[in-house]
Amino acid sequence: ATLEPRRSSVDGRVRLTLRTRCRNLLGVMAKTPSPTKSISPHQALIYTMILVAGADRDLATRELKLIGRKARQLPVFEGFDDADLPGIAQECAVIVHAQNGVERALRLIAAALPKHLRETCYLCAVEVAAIDGQVPLEELRILQRLRQSLRLDRLVTAALERAVQARL
Repeated sequence: ATLEPRRSSVDGRVRLTLRTRCRNLLGVMAKTPSPTKSISPHQALIYTMILVAGADRDLATRELKLIGRKARQLPVFEGFDDADLPGIAQECAVIVHAQNGVERALRLIAAALPKHLRETCYLCAVEVAAIDGQVPLEELRILQRLRQSLRLDRLVTAALERAVQARL
């Protein structure tokens, strides 16, 4: 195999060799947090919403639009450049697809969020889960694990869930 991209004699397009594809993937993985590296509170909020949206293995357009809208409009995202959103979402996806990825993502989220943002994080997650009008079992499981990771009071989370239900 060659080490660099090569032109196809059939259609003239550049095809990437296996080695180049691996280098590209390693480049993406190098941008993802290592097990000891921390993420920002903004990243933690986005990781949470992506984690919930992707729990059922189907990132719906409505969910993605809601995540983008929240990143642009919520006061907690003040100073956040929403152009970074796709890269952060991709980082989260790489982490989640690794071995013990969901647990690792939940640990990163919990470590990154100060106490005063944990309920906000959970509220964002519930809103993303409920945007389709129903919450699949997979998303309910992620919400439960998120509650446990963030050490949120069950009565508080029930109130947040009820508030989202009333708004939709």
